[in-house]
Amino acid sequence: MRFSVRVNNDLSVAELSALTVAAEAAGFDQVWVSNDLLLRSAPVLAATLAARTSRISLGIGVMNPYSVHPSELAMMAATLQESSGGRFLLGIGAGAEEFLAWAGIARTAPLATTRAAVVTLRALLGHTDVDRSLLPAWAREHVAALKFPLGRPVPVYVGAMGPRMLTMAGQHADGALPLLYPPETYAAARASVLSGAAPAGRDVDLPACFWVSLSDDPALARAALAEKLAYYGASFAEPLLEQAGLRPADFTEAARLAHSGQAAAAHVDERMLSLGIAGDAGDVIARCRGLHDMGASHLSFGPPLGPDPVTAIGLLGERVLPALRALPQSADVPAAGTAPSRMAVPTEGGRR
Repeated sequence: MRFSVRVNNDLSVAELSALTVAAEAAGFDQVWVSNDLLLRSAPVLAATLAARTSRISLGIGVMNPYSVHPSELAMMAATLQESSGGRFLLGIGAGAEEFLAWAGIARTAPLATTRAAVVTLRALLGHTDVDRSLLPAWAREHVAALKFPLGRPVPVYVGAMGPRMLTMAGQHADGALPLLYPPETYAAARASVLSGAAPAGRDVDLPACFWVSLSDDPALARAALAEKLAYYGASFAEPLLEQAGLRPADFTEAARLAHSGQAAAAHVDERMLSLGIAGDAGDVIARCRGLHDMGASHLSFGPPLGPDPVTAIGLLGERVLPALRALPQSADVPAAGTAPSRMAVPTEGGRR
């Protein structure tokens, strides 16, 4: 199994550096940092982390193609690939309409815009299996290439939740980052990605991305997750929340308090908390075993991680990851909802 950590860019440089160093020491394979508007700059954070680590892969999850042009995204990604010694991963997504509105940015045609950005970025970042007919006019008319050498292609992931965006990720991206709420929606996300990847026999990384809060004190773990859900819950897609019996409006009061810097956990109920995983190591292992049984072979632990994120990383490394590594390997041949998360689908002649 592979393991990654996802963190928000609300952490200070010192906090994020300590967390990433701890994650590398704990045996995690990747760290992803968000690029939510009006918080710290993820590209700057990634460059800082590259200088302070040596092995762990570093990703931004996610940038959007509205506030930064794909050509500049490619420049940034290629430079981070160079500065990290080939350890950089780029996540791209349409972003939350509510958050983009804070900067007066309209999120027009999210599926088409994100697809064009993914195809263009992969063309610029060293990938040769690109359908050039999908490139925008400016990239078709000019040579879609950077003007400095790239040591290795930069993997491009799509941050997606809905089935159409996930299918597109399967068709065109190197991986997908579906935020699963609750985590058990992994099977549906996997089916959508596979529906896009299977016809072309594409190999797509699909980590099971969930929010977790781990502590030896389960009450503190639940409170930390509640504050994170309060901040982001109102921006979750309505069709996906409906599957959990919730609506974005259920988070209105919690979001109002969270965005004004006030405590909001009291307005997050048990239904909302079920969207993530909160508790001690045993609670986390039990839910992760369920994901493993669905075929997930890449588990991605997202914020808040715990009331003390660095302590939580230590607990994950000491108690959770060893238990999950001891689980039997998932079968290579998928049944519905049970395929491994690295989805390599054979094509004619057995090629992948």
